[in-house]
Amino acid sequence: MDSEHSSFHAHVPLSKYSKRVILKTIFDRSSDELVGERVVVGGWVKSSSEVRKEPLPQPPPPGAAAGDVAAATGPKDVSCGEILQTRISFFRSIMKVLGGTHNPIREKMESVIQKLPPPPSIAILQVSDGSCVSSLQVLVDSSIVSPSQVMPTGTCLLVEGILGQPALQGKRDIELKVEKIMHVGTVVQDKKYPLSKKRLPLDMLRDSSHFRPRTTTVASVTRIHDALTQATHTFFMNNGFLYVQMPIITATDCDGFSDKFQVTTLLGKETKKELVTMDASEGISLESVRASISEKSKQVEELKRTDSNREALAAAIQDIRKTNELVAQLEAREKSKLGTSVRTEMVNFSEDFFPRQTYLTVSGRLHLESYACALGNVYSFGPRFRAQKSESKKHVAEMWMVELEMAFSQLEDAMNCADDFLKFVGKWALENCSEDLKFLSKRVDHTIVDRLLLMTSMPFQRISYAEALEVLTQVKDKKFEANIDSGVFLTEEYESFLVDEIYKKPVIIHSYPKELKPFHVRLNDDGKTVAAFDIIVPKAGKLIRASQNEERLSVLTTRIKELSLPKEQYEWYLDLRRHGTVIHSGFSLVFDLLVANATGLIDVRDVIPFPRSHGKANN
Repeated sequence: MDSEHSSFHAHVPLSKYSKRVILKTIFDRSSDELVGERVVVGGWVKSSSEVRKEPLPQPPPPGAAAGDVAAATGPKDVSCGEILQTRISFFRSIMKVLGGTHNPIREKMESVIQKLPPPPSIAILQVSDGSCVSSLQVLVDSSIVSPSQVMPTGTCLLVEGILGQPALQGKRDIELKVEKIMHVGTVVQDKKYPLSKKRLPLDMLRDSSHFRPRTTTVASVTRIHDALTQATHTFFMNNGFLYVQMPIITATDCDGFSDKFQVTTLLGKETKKELVTMDASEGISLESVRASISEKSKQVEELKRTDSNREALAAAIQDIRKTNELVAQLEAREKSKLGTSVRTEMVNFSEDFFPRQTYLTVSGRLHLESYACALGNVYSFGPRFRAQKSESKKHVAEMWMVELEMAFSQLEDAMNCADDFLKFVGKWALENCSEDLKFLSKRVDHTIVDRLLLMTSMPFQRISYAEALEVLTQVKDKKFEANIDSGVFLTEEYESFLVDEIYKKPVIIHSYPKELKPFHVRLNDDGKTVAAFDIIVPKAGKLIRASQNEERLSVLTTRIKELSLPKEQYEWYLDLRRHGTVIHSGFSLVFDLLVANATGLIDVRDVIPFPRSHGKANN
């Protein structure tokens, strides 16, 4: 294979691990350089059409006189089949006139038409391999493969052919004329392939998350997602941070008041037991079983009085015992229908895989602190989980977070780091995703590029929580859904109004009341507010939650007690204050919202490859 194709691709490099040409490398080059190149490409059909081949005139024989040329270019010898193929539409018209289902002439003509080979044609395919927005026009002659086999949307192809300029001038600068089919992954024509319909809405595509990367929109979102991931790691690498992976399973509630997913193997075992014992009881009512016990009890009493058949008596007693067990199962099932709280209380976690309650982590910052207290500046990048039954378009159960901790760092340092990070990744997207941003600007939101330019070029507005409330209370021409009171959370509506209508740029809100932030955030000197800030950006909302964490053991212990948190759960965290405590700060960034901000999409479920939200976990 290597030697066979070693002469190919003089100007177009092969993909190292699949021995094909990535389409992006074709479109990144001038079409003049590519004409005549033999390449192997692979991808999926996005759209297709079919055109009939026109018969080519025969060339004149060598040395033919001028008078003979006209004869040579005139009608050529053709087969009977070719003549009939050109008359199919005429024959079908005659068949309509004849009508009827048992007309012998009609039946004869139908049999002739069915035996005819299909007329020669060319399938014109638009093929994409996901490497870029553009698709390659691929021409497949019907003599190579039947058009019906390669034309359906979603068909996978690996083909070899020659690159050339399109016969018809249009949007395409280059096309591929196929000479060899190396693979065809057909699409089953049962109407279950969702992308056979044109331009499905994004909300419908969520039910087919395994297919939606084949759409141009989701493919562009995925490439921007990848670019922002690379930008994230590059920023921290350039600034001396170490990458540390944090646990997904934890025994610590990192916020102290979050809705968590509990991890256990016991409930699964109980469910299996219940299925085994309850299968036989399905469809049996509790009343009928109790009536049966009453009848059997009378039978037992009768057998005892007569004392005539000891074997029958023993069998009847055993029967009653089994029936009583069935009653117990049915009663348990009835109780389980009333709620799951009864079963949860019965779980003995000392018998579980972990001998104490464990959860899917809502944040890795507490664990990350232990590494910051030894290594300086560290960051983590991974999934975090919240069991909130929220209908918000900005939150789902599983979201990826970028989290960092910096030793010897105060709140102002964390603000500067967050500001620099958002400017860096925004500039990275503008420089490396121009084609995808251009496409999404046309398809989704025309303000995407302007928002990214705004984020990368202007200083963020910095205001305190109290100042934010004061600004909002002065708004007279806007009716908010919730009242503006001190000590309450700023709703998405409030935050959006601040960044979209008042300041028209990203806003940093700091110095929140201590009641609104987790127990580990450092208490300010006023004893009422804490050293925390949030960054809100236009359209996406709150991207970053940050804080300087409490390094004073006595203050942190008091906060845990005030909130009635289980101190034993945080003993390891308090140890960091007992032994070598240090001032430190950090932040958590919701990476999926960062992608939504860069792509213009308003629902975070459309930027997450396999979104997990309340009531939805399809695959």
